[in-house]
Amino acid sequence: MFSSTSRCSTRLGSLRFTGRSVDVILRTPRGQQRSVSRDVNFSCHTTSASKRCDRRDLLSRVFCTKSSARLQQVQSQHDTPPPAYQPPKSGFLSQLPPSVVPYAELVRLDKPVGTYYLFFPCLFSTLLAGIHATPITPPSTIVGTTMLFLTGALVMRGAGCTINDLWDRNLDPHVARTRLRPIARGAVTPKQAVIFTGGQLLTGLAVLLQFPFDCLYYGIPSLALVATYPLAKRVTYYPQFVLGLTFSWGAIMGFPALGVDLLSDSAALKAAACLYTSNIAWTVLYDMIYAHMDIKDDVKAGIKSIALAHERNTKTVLTGLAAVQVALLGAAGAAVGAGPLFYIGSCGSAVATLGAMIWRVKLKEVGNCWWWFRHGCWFTGGGIAFGLFGDYLARLLGWYDEKKQKQTGKQSLQA
Repeated sequence: MFSSTSRCSTRLGSLRFTGRSVDVILRTPRGQQRSVSRDVNFSCHTTSASKRCDRRDLLSRVFCTKSSARLQQVQSQHDTPPPAYQPPKSGFLSQLPPSVVPYAELVRLDKPVGTYYLFFPCLFSTLLAGIHATPITPPSTIVGTTMLFLTGALVMRGAGCTINDLWDRNLDPHVARTRLRPIARGAVTPKQAVIFTGGQLLTGLAVLLQFPFDCLYYGIPSLALVATYPLAKRVTYYPQFVLGLTFSWGAIMGFPALGVDLLSDSAALKAAACLYTSNIAWTVLYDMIYAHMDIKDDVKAGIKSIALAHERNTKTVLTGLAAVQVALLGAAGAAVGAGPLFYIGSCGSAVATLGAMIWRVKLKEVGNCWWWFRHGCWFTGGGIAFGLFGDYLARLLGWYDEKKQKQTGKQSLQA
């Protein structure tokens, strides 16, 4: 037996041998040490070789016992069930009948930011088409078309959310942010959700029929994208690109909605193509920030996203997307001959707001990502819309014509 004091160390701690007593010194997460004294009975033969008994076996037995105890303690601390669902006690949803609340939550009525993101490309294309149209589109038509687009965005965004939750009903329970969604928690059955989706799509069709008939040819193909996006996250790390194709579709719709034939008007077709691609870049940008909210749960659930693919260089990718968005936005304006108010208001505000968001967003903080996702909609989308409206108003009031007349007069005087 050991009669002198000796010491062995490992990652978990160390053993101090004193005769038949063993002091177990454990390292705690804060760097503190905790000593536990234990009596250990073991025997060794008295030969000189046997005096060098293998202490590693003893060390392993002691630490396995202590590590198992510590592991059970940690597991017991994390076995507490997550908070149960609580019906809304404030806001719009709290005023609805209890039977309606799950469906309102299903279409995200309490989180309308997605509707705004779907609506803004429609507004951009309406104002850009209004600038391009000859004669210029009257304000009443612009307002009426905008209201129809807002209604359609509300309906179709809700349908998209329902379809998404149907596809993800087996994944949502494993993600902290989505585990209490109506289908995931069983408040709405898949069959009820399918019937509800059918009603939403019929409502969306009714809204689409209020536009010129040609809009049907442009609007109906977008339904394939609405149904495809939830599947993309299972097969590619870039489902945000598919979301961009879907959410940016309104950047095309404003032109046929105001009677502009894209197939016979090359300038309008170029403007619509540039605006559509610009909005795809914008969608990927803001949804990449949004994806950072779920990045840890996505790894566990096996969900793919661009945030996982570019976790180490996210801000570099965001900067590139912002540059693409602004460049294509400027190209869309150039295609229809937009004026300085567009470039200063729309392109300038996009550079300022996107730059501030990329610089200041804290990708490791869920709350900060949500704040920029929610407010960035209005910072960037509102700025672009404001610039387009200013350019439309300048053309409507003839400000650009007066400027051209003054420049022509000066040139004639100099001649």
